[in-house]
Amino acid sequence: MTDVSPADLGGTRSGIAERLLKGGSGPQMLVISIVGIAGGIALIVVGAITMHSLVWVGIAAIVIGVVLAAGLTAVSPGQARVVQLLGRYTGTVRRTGLCWVNPFTTRREVSTRIRNHQTEVTKVNDADGNPIEIAAVVVWRVVDTAQAVFEVNDFREFVAIQAETAVRHIANSYPYDAHGEGQLSLRDSAEEITSKLSDEIGVRVRPAGVTVIESRLSHLAYAPEIAQAMLRRQQASAIVAARATIVEGAVGMVETALNRLSERNVVDLDEERKATMVSNLLVVLCGDRDVQPVVNTGTLYQ
Repeated sequence: MTDVSPADLGGTRSGIAERLLKGGSGPQMLVISIVGIAGGIALIVVGAITMHSLVWVGIAAIVIGVVLAAGLTAVSPGQARVVQLLGRYTGTVRRTGLCWVNPFTTRREVSTRIRNHQTEVTKVNDADGNPIEIAAVVVWRVVDTAQAVFEVNDFREFVAIQAETAVRHIANSYPYDAHGEGQLSLRDSAEEITSKLSDEIGVRVRPAGVTVIESRLSHLAYAPEIAQAMLRRQQASAIVAARATIVEGAVGMVETALNRLSERNVVDLDEERKATMVSNLLVVLCGDRDVQPVVNTGTLYQ
């Protein structure tokens, strides 16, 4: 089985595209329908009293009024109606309010509002092969109602599956933690990773007439079986980095102390005494516990 890449999905040309259908005036056709039905009822009553053929005219008027009323379509804000006539796509009504279309058409309601989709927390391997748990929130909306209805079986399910596939692919492509300068990682490069995730999901759902507004990682963690080991590694890395900063600062402080003692002729130290002083200062500055001072009551060399 061959994998379908996002480029392949984006390169497919859809066989159908949305086209707007204005429709007739809904209020006007509503009035005509009411007049036709009311007039038909009146004609039936008059025809029944006078034993006249007006009964059939009244029945015809009522049928026409009912048929015309069947074409009335109400469109709410954030909604659209995809219109089909005998299986053929005739257009999409996006104008809100009451409008009138061919009464023999079928009208399918499609929401064009902004939606959120939360993917399930999925266990996958990152680029280093470490098992991680990852989930994302995808903000999307339908921009082409014709493609959403006719190009895929269920555009909501299609978006859900493609979003999960893209999240898995992104997780497999990058390590959880960066190992070098400038390397992208899932934990440290949130903006870059979410941008790439949005682009990939957008390409995958484009055939369904859907656009991705934003996507964000909502859950990212090591799998429970390695979480403790990875936590110890992160703690060790943090300790090493902190120690390196402390040592660098301590060396600078010792250097400054020796230079000032020499410049101000406070005390004349030979190389051996300088080494001892440096050792003592580094122990005091770099130690993770408070030191106990020892007062020398003799000479400097005892």
